[in-house]
Amino acid sequence: MGEIKIEDMSFEQAMNELENVVTSLEGSQIALDDSIAMYERGAALKAHCEAKLKAAEEKVAKITFGSDGQPGGLTPFDN
Repeated sequence: MGEIKIEDMSFEQAMNELENVVTSLEGSQIALDDSIAMYERGAALKAHCEAKLKAAEEKVAKITFGSDGQPGGLTPFDN
């Protein structure tokens, strides 16, 4: 059973693995080459999580109301 590709992970899976990477890097005596590989995977996981959050943010919409107070539709979320 191989590792799940980062691009196939849910946000929750990626965050969980990222936490594991950080814990491993902080608390273990890891060989330099292994720690570099773990750091690179952690960076990729972080980027994946950020992309998932951005995509979710773009889906958030607010309800707009017409002059009569009735819902008129949805508009994209803006910061």
